[in-house]
Amino acid sequence: MFACTFLISGFYGQLLPCGQHTKLQEQLKDPDFKVQYESDQKIQELVMQQMLKDSVLKRGTVYKIPVVFHVLHSNGPENISREQIVNQLGILNNDFRLLNADAKNVHPDFKTITADAEIEFVLATKAPNGACFSGITRTYTSKATTDGAEQVKLIKSGNDVFKGEWTGYKYLNIFVSSGLNGPAGYAYKPFGNGNSMESGIYILHRYIGSIGTGNTITSRAFTHEVGHWLNLDHTWGPNNNPGDPTSCGTDDGVTDTPNCIGDKSICNLDDKFCGPRANVENFMEYSYCSKMFTQRQVERMRAALISPIGGRNKIISTSNLDVVGANNISKCNVDFTSNNTQTCEGGQVSFTDISYNAPVSWLWEFPGGTPSSSTLQNPTVIYSSIGNYSVTLTVSDGISSQTIVKPNFILVVQGNKEIPFLETFTDPKLSDFWNVSNLSNNEAFELYQGAGFLDDKCLRLANYSSIINSTDYITSNCFDLTKIIDQGHVTLTFRYAYRKKLIDNSEVFKISMSGDCGSSWKMLRSFIGGSLSSSISQTNWFPSSTLDWTTVHITNISNTYWNSNARIRFSFDGSGGNNFYLDDINLYAGSPSDKIVLSVKENKVEQTTDIYPNPCDLELIIPVLLKENMNGFYEVKDVLGKTIIRCDINASTGNNLIIVPTNELIKGNYFIKIIFGEQQITREFQVR
Repeated sequence: MFACTFLISGFYGQLLPCGQHTKLQEQLKDPDFKVQYESDQKIQELVMQQMLKDSVLKRGTVYKIPVVFHVLHSNGPENISREQIVNQLGILNNDFRLLNADAKNVHPDFKTITADAEIEFVLATKAPNGACFSGITRTYTSKATTDGAEQVKLIKSGNDVFKGEWTGYKYLNIFVSSGLNGPAGYAYKPFGNGNSMESGIYILHRYIGSIGTGNTITSRAFTHEVGHWLNLDHTWGPNNNPGDPTSCGTDDGVTDTPNCIGDKSICNLDDKFCGPRANVENFMEYSYCSKMFTQRQVERMRAALISPIGGRNKIISTSNLDVVGANNISKCNVDFTSNNTQTCEGGQVSFTDISYNAPVSWLWEFPGGTPSSSTLQNPTVIYSSIGNYSVTLTVSDGISSQTIVKPNFILVVQGNKEIPFLETFTDPKLSDFWNVSNLSNNEAFELYQGAGFLDDKCLRLANYSSIINSTDYITSNCFDLTKIIDQGHVTLTFRYAYRKKLIDNSEVFKISMSGDCGSSWKMLRSFIGGSLSSSISQTNWFPSSTLDWTTVHITNISNTYWNSNARIRFSFDGSGGNNFYLDDINLYAGSPSDKIVLSVKENKVEQTTDIYPNPCDLELIIPVLLKENMNGFYEVKDVLGKTIIRCDINASTGNNLIIVPTNELIKGNYFIKIIFGEQQITREFQVR
């Protein structure tokens, strides 16, 4: 059922077999699987022989196969561009139609048996739910190096087009990632009814196309894998052991490919180890010089497409091509993307047309943007005012036109928030300064009452009941850090609380920063698995003590971010652990402080000295300097966060002494929080 291709060390290193044939060997240990697999292989052979007898496989019919590229990524180079995918599709189609330029260089012994497979591959344009899309899905995950069934599981639950099954007899599913636990790629040969989404092709992004992260040498690996998907074996036989002398006695089921030992290292056109000259230029070899299929290989692949085994006959049916939008009759031919969907006031957004079916003209509409319209294919727009803005694109192929409207596609966020900045999440609703992204469409970051650090409010991600492999963000609007130039450095301090649910939970909490309003991000710090927390709770957990919280200071905020377009992003990649809590986000100039650095948004409250006496017996004194008359209150809390004392404050302009009676408090540690409007003073003290 499995077939595999080669792995190249670097771009031009030694070619090595992938070794994935062992997967099939393991499956064949299952008696039921073995019976079904061997039966399917016999049926395919009988179908091909009957078709040859009836001349069904004669030239003239071009079979079309709809494909979907599922890109699994962690926002790295593995998130390859549409251009790289289209480039690979062009190489694949040239190879299968014998239009590849190097076909004219085939060795004379085989030139007369090179064949046009009359098979073409086209991107599907309709998802299983009928929604229009570009033939590409993208799934963000911190686990972009998983293999096989795990990849499919991640894509089903997390891709950006349709969450669910992409049936194997409707689409040729291609899974692109940054790791397959060893091989460069492998494919499922025809087997069973083809229902499973898993029965596709798995390949590394470096082996897709000749541009981007790919290159010319590795771009033919994909042709090799498609050959396996269409029931071809390696030229030396149905195994992955090139160079084995016993291969001379095995056969690949194709009469015009001579038995050979298999070339695993170089393109040796004079390989006659098994007697006749080996067809090392065959796409089903491991050579550097693959450039052809033989006539009998083509017959075998075309027979696989007509056979019911693996559902290949269904995938090429006219009815299926219509359903998946692969017959050039689909009206799903307009789409676009942008380098960013969030920007600051005065920010710049670059738009890219990704329409398909060859448009020749474009009309963009950008309400709230400058320009407000454009006829360029890929325009750049400046947004000057805060708000959510739609974008409209109309494309034409010269005969008909199609329009797409994406409501609220661009978010222009508030800029120039000065520091020091403090967020304690005590407001009744989450401030507009924060933007919540819920990529997995399940639980999201939300305000929570009942478990703050110094009060009973914080931010929570209800991860206990969240789906596996979920990703969530909370992102700030823009900070103005231009004044940091005079301060020398800046610190980000925050507190988090978290528990694992199981000992092997390996969830990821990341803090990132952008200096260009979110167009690009750099990770400042990450906590993974045990570094996030080693404690375990199998109940729906919440912090019940200040001891449950971890205080983090981040100081590597370089002058790259010292402008008016700096943003902070907190992200959490869940994998079945427990709840996550965030509180007391404090951004300020200077060295790290375990005590909150006050916000001076309106510069009305200044603490002139520290609290005293500390430790205390009868009373605690807090001096505060006010720039105007203000009303506020203070709260005294124990180390569990329980409020012991609360008292209103009516303070006047100038120096004020806030006196807190402590004579009735038992010995121990306490916290006092003094609040004037949005500004707070929090200190720890001891009663003796």
